[in-house]
Amino acid sequence: MKFLVVIDMQNDFVDGALGTAEAVAVVDNVVKEIQCWAGPVICTRDTHGPRYLDSQEGRKLPVVHCVKGTDGWQLNPQVQAAAEAAGAVLLDKPSFGSTDLPFVIRQIVAAHATDDRTLDSMIDRIELIGICTDICVISNAMILKAAFPEVPISVKASCCAGVTPEQHDTALAAMRPCQIDIL
Repeated sequence: MKFLVVIDMQNDFVDGALGTAEAVAVVDNVVKEIQCWAGPVICTRDTHGPRYLDSQEGRKLPVVHCVKGTDGWQLNPQVQAAAEAAGAVLLDKPSFGSTDLPFVIRQIVAAHATDDRTLDSMIDRIELIGICTDICVISNAMILKAAFPEVPISVKASCCAGVTPEQHDTALAAMRPCQIDIL
């Protein structure tokens, strides 16, 4: 079983409060990847409350974004449509990386298990796409690699965007020695 994990393709990160031209430019690639994927799709959503600025993240990044229920928190409309068509699971996360992500993947595998193999051995690979490469994509890739050390984990660079192009490249370079394949 192979999984596609779509990280934080939300309005605030695409063309909203923290949007970039690079994020806008990868939307079509992300949509195509979701549409062509033959396996479970999980979409994460960065999720904050109204007191975001009082959090550690809010003090270090004082830009209100992805407040639950707002338009900025919603997935980009094109990504949302593709995710719905794919039957994607939505996972709200309060931080850069989601420690719930490995649990959700194991739940999906368990629901489809047909033999006595261990759940982790039924996972063929996990691919990540989305934004921001240098914050949430790398955080979730590292969590998944730690949770599934024998499962190939990959990041598709053409379906990701960083805060800046340089930080995108730096994050991709940082993941390679951690045995995360960059496609």
